[in-house]
Amino acid sequence: MNYKAIIFDLDGVICSTDQYHYHAWKIMADEIGVEFNETINNRLRGIGRMESLDIILESYRGKLSVEEKINYAEKKNDYYRQSLQKMSPEDLSQEVHDTLNKVKAKGIKVAIGSSSKNAKLILKQIGLEKFFDAISDGNNITHSKPNPEVFLKASVYLGIAPQSCLVVEDAKAGLEAAYAANMDCAAIGDATRYHLATYNLNRFSDLLLYL
Repeated sequence: MNYKAIIFDLDGVICSTDQYHYHAWKIMADEIGVEFNETINNRLRGIGRMESLDIILESYRGKLSVEEKINYAEKKNDYYRQSLQKMSPEDLSQEVHDTLNKVKAKGIKVAIGSSSKNAKLILKQIGLEKFFDAISDGNNITHSKPNPEVFLKASVYLGIAPQSCLVVEDAKAGLEAAYAANMDCAAIGDATRYHLATYNLNRFSDLLLYL
């Protein structure tokens, strides 16, 4: 398959902000008075902020209004954005940096397809602010993964048909979104264990084997 574009998830694929997400959600969970641990945190991979909050609230005995939920989600994001200021180009591995440049050298378009509303801030912090041809993120979608909207909008921004795009994902919800968008998908990290991807990558640079 000759792909004309590759759409990358951001967190867990291009770089990792897991520790920042975990810290911010932990603060929020403690404020609400519910348990939060690594097992719960793993369930949040690839999904949006409000959906994540609903999962965290599963053990909550009370009832929060929609407005209270929105306020908690915004406070979590404030904690998260503060911690992102610690990120730098050192958070981008040499392997990812070199692979991305080799992909572009092949004349393949590259885009970000992330549910995060902080994608542009993260890209700025790691030095990739102007690298990608298109960015589709939580600011331009109404449905988070596994809904295919974020990937379909990326293909529109790129001007390339979904069938000619390859998605790179590390979460089950992202794999499901890719297939719903009629796109091939390369799984990396935890996503490889679901056997849903067109390709499984042992490491990021393995992507070059399929281009």
